[in-house]
Amino acid sequence: MTEEKAQVREFKLDPDSELRFELETKNGKVTLELKSGLAEVFGTELVKGKKYEFTCGAKVAVFTWQGCMVELTGKTDGSYVSKETPMSIYLNCHAAMEKMREVADKEDKIGPIVMIVGPSDVGKSTLCRLLLNYAVRMGRRPIFVDLDVAQGHIAIPGTMGALLVERPSNIVDGFSQQAPLVFHFGHKDPNDNSMLYNLLVTRLAQVCSDRLQANKKAKVSGLIINTCGWIKAGGYKMLTHAARAFEVDTILVLDQERLYNELVRDMPNFVKVVHLPKSGGVVERTQTQRCESRDQSIREYFYGSRTPLYPHSFEVKWSEAKVFKIGAPPLPSSCMPLGMRAEDNLTKLVAVTPGANLLHHLLSVSFADSPEDDVVRTNVLGFVCVTNVDAERQTFTILSPQPRPLPNDILLLSEIQFMDTH
Repeated sequence: MTEEKAQVREFKLDPDSELRFELETKNGKVTLELKSGLAEVFGTELVKGKKYEFTCGAKVAVFTWQGCMVELTGKTDGSYVSKETPMSIYLNCHAAMEKMREVADKEDKIGPIVMIVGPSDVGKSTLCRLLLNYAVRMGRRPIFVDLDVAQGHIAIPGTMGALLVERPSNIVDGFSQQAPLVFHFGHKDPNDNSMLYNLLVTRLAQVCSDRLQANKKAKVSGLIINTCGWIKAGGYKMLTHAARAFEVDTILVLDQERLYNELVRDMPNFVKVVHLPKSGGVVERTQTQRCESRDQSIREYFYGSRTPLYPHSFEVKWSEAKVFKIGAPPLPSSCMPLGMRAEDNLTKLVAVTPGANLLHHLLSVSFADSPEDDVVRTNVLGFVCVTNVDAERQTFTILSPQPRPLPNDILLLSEIQFMDTH
């Protein structure tokens, strides 16, 4: 081991301060250990003496309310201690939500339905994680809803979903992904098919509403909703559509006053709109970093992160699968059948003939039993990736989390591609 790699540094943190570090070096590793005192990472408490290992792409903030000593081993691409943090403001938000939950519990009503909005790279998903972790530490069971199809925090990019959160997120790997409810969107930009996006948001809101009614703990705990960073024009309309569909009662606006003022103007009076500062630790990502983060998320789905997973590779005959995409190119109104609108085409199931067009694309495996079912609004079982297409033998090879056969033969084509470099 070179001297540089084995670099060990101790940081003494005063109360209400945080150590921020990031790691961008490919194959780089940094180990974090809490030596004394109390500290947390995005709302999850660190265990004293336990070593947490972070790899490329990690952006971490270790916060302490009482003061602590932490040790970093390995080379970071930047680390510093900051006393300027909005954590006490975020904690106040949690406390206000906790009051709403207490009232909901007494009156057998639904707890807070909170939507977090703001432009890209202001820390929306981090704030979601923080508020979810704080709720769980109080014994709550909130539902996390992710409408950010660009990153896909619950499943993979190109999807939206919901997850009942029962325990704090893992410091390194995030929330446990057991039994999430996921819908196929198939694009990384909501604008690629706004009709479909809104349709799925409405569907997800219905399902979440049913879930809340069926689970008393979740009902009282409420929802925390993460949104996309697209907030202008069409993106703003999608935000207001989501707010109505989920019947949100609180909107937390990170960093942007203009968006805050627009929402105050356009939301009904019962919706509390709160303006919050972003953390100084939030790092803006380049287009390349966004792509890498998407790839990483897909790679982890198939191969795991720290605990390796071993996906299967097998051939599927074209005749054994029914491949569809959602949305046909809109036709001019004059060509439409009577009574149909041009928009209807955007949420239509369209059969796809297998061929080289599938190579490297992700496919969602639908829960639907037949194409006659409402496939578009049916959740998905999981995902496979097409790694090879043999037109002569009329087969394609897929990377799958489980061995053959496919659990279902209805596959939905995503425009998102993944080059398997394993």
